[in-house]
Amino acid sequence: MTLYMVCPYCNKEETNVIDSRKNTEGSSIRRRRECPKCDLRFTTYEKADIGLMVQKRSGEIQEFDYEKLYKGIENAFGGLDINDKKLKTLVDNIHNEIKTNGNKVKTEIIGETVLINLKETNKVAYLRFASVYKEFSDASDFEKEVAEL
Repeated sequence: MTLYMVCPYCNKEETNVIDSRKNTEGSSIRRRRECPKCDLRFTTYEKADIGLMVQKRSGEIQEFDYEKLYKGIENAFGGLDINDKKLKTLVDNIHNEIKTNGNKVKTEIIGETVLINLKETNKVAYLRFASVYKEFSDASDFEKEVAEL
């Protein structure tokens, strides 16, 4: 079986697949490849990119923006103690949770999912995110939210 994958060693445009398997979670396929020109082997991973669409409050449909989710959560943690690996893991977990709602998700689902996860992770980050997401207008909004924690 010949699939068109460029060899990372010699740049030949065609390589041969010598082994193909699903990963343990079943979310990607691991392929062992061999280059017929230089005879070197390498591994590739293939994952279906199923586009996630977001329905905004206005009704507009947009493609999901992982970076926007990441930045929003990162901003909520601004100055707080969280390392990059923990932040990425948190965002990835939230992203995976959002994807379970289908390929078209309302912004409300995204916001609520983030809030639930932040509430369990860090109360200050939760309040910061909630203040933007729920559009707090004065100190009483913060007081109400803190009372519910």
